[in-house]
Amino acid sequence: MAFAGERIGLLGGSFNPAHEGHLHISRVALRRLGLDRIWWLVSPQNPLKPVNGMAPLADRLRMAGQVARDRRIIVSDIESQLGTRYTIDTIRELKRRYPGVTFVWLMGSDNLAGFHHWRSWQQLARQVAIGVIARPGVGHALSSPFARRFGFARTRPLNRLPAWRYLLSQLHPASATAIRAKGQW
Repeated sequence: MAFAGERIGLLGGSFNPAHEGHLHISRVALRRLGLDRIWWLVSPQNPLKPVNGMAPLADRLRMAGQVARDRRIIVSDIESQLGTRYTIDTIRELKRRYPGVTFVWLMGSDNLAGFHHWRSWQQLARQVAIGVIARPGVGHALSSPFARRFGFARTRPLNRLPAWRYLLSQLHPASATAIRAKGQW
């Protein structure tokens, strides 16, 4: 699935539902971070989100596969296969299984604003490079606890951890929350 020397982006989430915004930030990351591929890690259940209203994993995987539409994007349920619940555990296991691969965790700036609520977030920043793609209405993300703690690492090479990038691009308005609220999922 991955080979030594590759640079693979990891976009984790509920994908409840997958949408064009996921595709947009993936393409921005592929281009701007020089990634070979991106794996969409469709989470069995995000520990920070309620179970109520979560579509079945099989449905979310199917929808993500329909939205991905880029041969460089691989839709995966690897967290379900690994039995991991938290990103830190997933990253550790992927690094163990695929030595020599440079993984880059990808997220929208909306997630950066709350990243300090993730389990072992500071350890996670030391385990994997992080690419943050700007999202509409989240200007405060760069003053988040993560950005304050790891601001020094913003310009480091992605293979010298901790390292992260904030990528400005055309903002894509798609939001899974808004899609669910409109009953379109």
